[in-house]
Amino acid sequence: MFIQWLQSSKIAMCLLTVIRVYVGYKWLTAGWGKLTGGFDASGFMQGAIAKSTGEHPAVQDWWAVFLKHAALPGVKWFNVIVPLGEFLVGLGLILGSFTVFAALMGLVMNSAFLFSGSISINGQLLLLEFLIILSASNSGKIGIDRWLMPYLQDKFTRKAKISSDPSSLQNQAV
Repeated sequence: MFIQWLQSSKIAMCLLTVIRVYVGYKWLTAGWGKLTGGFDASGFMQGAIAKSTGEHPAVQDWWAVFLKHAALPGVKWFNVIVPLGEFLVGLGLILGSFTVFAALMGLVMNSAFLFSGSISINGQLLLLEFLIILSASNSGKIGIDRWLMPYLQDKFTRKAKISSDPSSLQNQAV
């Protein structure tokens, strides 16, 4: 019932727009700060690895192993992708463009930050992003998605119909 309300109510659409812009602003400013101020994720990753030891570790062993053996060796890649990802998630959410995808990518990043032992605003953003994702297209109706999603659905549906119709192949061959 709640999910149906999120997906179809005009009141929900307006509330989701406020939530979407708020979450987008948080992501956009975080990404912009990293893009313009320099960013090095190695300290954050090393701190998370350090939090995986002791009697009550804040970071799980499996995540620390991932950070130590996969993320930390590729830290130069993360130094580019994290700020850019944060900025693009923020931009997508503020503009209401590819809204559900932007919220999903934000949710993935917030989960990674939480797994790394960084509580701060991550739990709050994770919950709000989850609401945006559950709302499906209703969260982007006051935004670019209002026009973008129907256009893309029409474009890809038409291509799928043409490619699955055997008579269209004969027409193309002639």
